[in-house]
Amino acid sequence: MSSANHRRDFLKASALAGAAVSASGAGLFAAGNDAVIKVGLIGCGGRGTGAVRDILEAEGRINGKNPKVEIVAVGDVFKNKAENAAKTFKTGKNYAAFANQIKVTPETTFDGLDAYQKVLAANTDLVILATPPGFRPLHLEAAVKANKHVFCEKPVCVDATGARKCYELVEESKKKNIAIVAGTQRRHQKGYIETVKKLQDGAIGEILATRCAWNGSGIWFNDRAADVSDAQYQLNNWYHFLWLCGDHIVEQHVHNLDVINWIMNDHPVKAIGMGGRANRKVGDPNVVGNIWDHYAVEFEYKNGVKMYSYCRHIPGENDVSESVVGSKGKCKVSSYLINGEEVAKDDINAYVQEHIDLLNSIRAAKPLNELKSVTDSTFTAILGRNASYACRTLKWDDALAAADATMPKDLTLQSALQVTAAPTPGSWKLPPAAG
Repeated sequence: MSSANHRRDFLKASALAGAAVSASGAGLFAAGNDAVIKVGLIGCGGRGTGAVRDILEAEGRINGKNPKVEIVAVGDVFKNKAENAAKTFKTGKNYAAFANQIKVTPETTFDGLDAYQKVLAANTDLVILATPPGFRPLHLEAAVKANKHVFCEKPVCVDATGARKCYELVEESKKKNIAIVAGTQRRHQKGYIETVKKLQDGAIGEILATRCAWNGSGIWFNDRAADVSDAQYQLNNWYHFLWLCGDHIVEQHVHNLDVINWIMNDHPVKAIGMGGRANRKVGDPNVVGNIWDHYAVEFEYKNGVKMYSYCRHIPGENDVSESVVGSKGKCKVSSYLINGEEVAKDDINAYVQEHIDLLNSIRAAKPLNELKSVTDSTFTAILGRNASYACRTLKWDDALAAADATMPKDLTLQSALQVTAAPTPGSWKLPPAAG
């Protein structure tokens, strides 16, 4: 099923929800949507708690006053975050409409680095993975092995080692009929879907060049509290550390790169870029972090088409967009404009629509699996990051094969972690191929 057509197909699939679901061990649901889908949350920050509300609202749109989705477990590295999430779901005004669907108890509220394992074991059918991205390959692997359906936030990895693991999981999850929907919500957004379809149908002729950007002002930073370990401090400031977020080109700009990959129905084969750290805090990298704040990358697809990519965390003019130039015109994809004319409008919030599509696909025994596309887009960002660190052309295959690994070994919450400074432009070298 093509990405451009999947939303229409899901509307059809919802009518088939009474069909018998595959007996693969991954979420067995009875005919007629009668079985409850039990959901566990892994990672209780703002995106995780937001995703819980999104899936509850999605179920309300599907089953109205007879919802069959329950939140049964939560887990986070930090105990206070797990407990606050459980409390918020039960008493928060934004969740009041879903009170009967909140089944989290103190016994199913977990903390620690192994909290994900406990959520998976808590009689869940589907898990939401919303921890810092550095943990995503580990958590995806555990979820697939446990036969759980998955909603996972983007990106799905932060280095080549993690990307190779995700590619392995694509086939394993498909064989098990496991649904995996990623947080690349533009692929579920009506305006984007209709615009991309027109482009792929030739609305502006042959695509000659593409451009995308996520230029914004910056992000949060949490000062270090007394008596916390390096590991705890870095986890609480995960966006500022390479091993946890992959740098902002990976964590954030992946959305725009994904749109261009979707339009091209492919991923780039090489990249060269530049950038640096000009505006972030100066000092000990163990305190201020080690990611850059601006990138400019030229990607090339195998047909020779270039993608010009820009992202920035520096105050100035904001730009979050994707554009395409063709032999018969141009398209501002993010505005749904082809040759100056609007071709589409949005309807349902895309953050909710992606969960509607996920739930419908499970119940129709046609599990949607987006792991390949989101891994492609995540590694596109990693390729651009590393090519910029190196200030040299990097080929996709070479970069993917490299022994590029960032996760600390033998990590505990009390670990003393020493990180290297943000790379000086031109100093980074591609590691040798993994054994």
